[in-house]
Amino acid sequence: MTFAELGIDQDMVDVLAAKGIVEPFPIQSQTIPLGLTGQDIIGQAKTGTGKTLGFGLPIIQRLGHDPEPGVKVLVVVPTRELCVQVAEDLELATSARPTQVAAIYGGKAYEGQIEALKAGAQIVVGTPGRLLDLAGQRLISFADVREMVLDEADKMLDLGFLPDIEKLFAQTPANRHTMLFSATMPGAIVALARRFMNRPVHIRATDPDEGLTQANIKHIVYRAHSLDKDEVVARILQAEGRGKTVIFTRTKRAAARLQEELNDRGFNAAAVHGDLGQEQRERAMASFRSGKRDVLIATDVAARGIDVDDVTHVINHTIPEDADAYLHRAGRTGRAGRTGIAVTFVDWDDLHKWALIDKALEFGKPEPVETYSSSPHLYEDLDIPVGTKGRLPGAAGTTPTQPAATRPASAEGGEGRPARSRSRSRSRTRSSGGSGEQPVETAVQTADRDDAAHEDTAHEGSAHEEHAPGSGTHDGSGKPRRRRRRRGPRPATPSA
Repeated sequence: MTFAELGIDQDMVDVLAAKGIVEPFPIQSQTIPLGLTGQDIIGQAKTGTGKTLGFGLPIIQRLGHDPEPGVKVLVVVPTRELCVQVAEDLELATSARPTQVAAIYGGKAYEGQIEALKAGAQIVVGTPGRLLDLAGQRLISFADVREMVLDEADKMLDLGFLPDIEKLFAQTPANRHTMLFSATMPGAIVALARRFMNRPVHIRATDPDEGLTQANIKHIVYRAHSLDKDEVVARILQAEGRGKTVIFTRTKRAAARLQEELNDRGFNAAAVHGDLGQEQRERAMASFRSGKRDVLIATDVAARGIDVDDVTHVINHTIPEDADAYLHRAGRTGRAGRTGIAVTFVDWDDLHKWALIDKALEFGKPEPVETYSSSPHLYEDLDIPVGTKGRLPGAAGTTPTQPAATRPASAEGGEGRPARSRSRSRSRTRSSGGSGEQPVETAVQTADRDDAAHEDTAHEGSAHEEHAPGSGTHDGSGKPRRRRRRRGPRPATPSA
């Protein structure tokens, strides 16, 4: 089967062929013929199976070769990264015709997006918040929309976008052609389809031998210690045949920390999470797609736009929330018919959560194998060379630290510390007596002891001067007069 046999115009067939896209995926071969006729469709297929072209090619062809300016097609997506990815795919398909595509999403300046709308863009790909924002300012109108698509509808439900989706539907004509695509089909999405779609056809595209999880992905689950996870990840990143890798974390802070840790170990890692500005996120995604960085650390929301075919490994640094989230994460690898590996770390506290995921996905692994960075089965399961350590040669911190006795002393007291601090450290060491059982003195205690020693020295000097003739150190009682220690510098005497 080819795209031409599905009824796609030759100009789009040629453009796709130039990019190596020749044979349609199952979801495409089933949705494209119906989409061309204007049939409302609910398309269900696992992520990475080509849903974008499944709805993109029909809506582009239905617009015609030279459509009038103005928004005629509205594609709604849940995240910024997915918005950029879908817009790029549609721009590729329309590159041989004057149809214009505009990406409308938050985190970017309004000016460029408004200019694209004023230039007459016929296809708008956007996130719900920014679309409603521009519609509220009367900068975009959906009154002439003839084609409407909801992509990743289940994720929109998870993010709480359902009220916004209903508002967008209300602003479009009732006789529009509607297509809804989703990897899973919860009840709320089915109810949404019944309200806003006209007798839709439900298409579920799967391979005959495919279960709940993709057959071309190898799933590995380990019970790992939180303090050893980074070391395990660093060794997995040195596995034979390891290509681009996506690592998922639960929080934004964990993603930022792991990126810093892996970069310090010598790996070329980028991160995509909510604490980064949109420009930073787009640069990180661009560097990952181009191969400049081969490790991408992401949170669940940001990862919905990671549509990269050559991802070989997915690592769940923290366990997903549920089975659907696991499928979305694992679906970043094994795309476009390739094979992939999904590794999941399960903390001791999350064993109950993994049991539910394991049961839902029928893995048969309710008790993950306890695994450490030194475990022999880790090397065997992932084809890691024996003797691999968690730091690349030449990375910062790989040079052994010199012993303290051989370190060059600095001009200020050695070992990079001021002379005064070094002196106090020696005083603390002497006070402990080397037994290792006595408490270490604080700086205040050390200073007090030094002051006391200084006073003892002053007393010794007084006793010495007591026998010197004419020293003037006795009072009328014949007792030696005790000197007081002065805090400030002593004034110079004439003899000095």
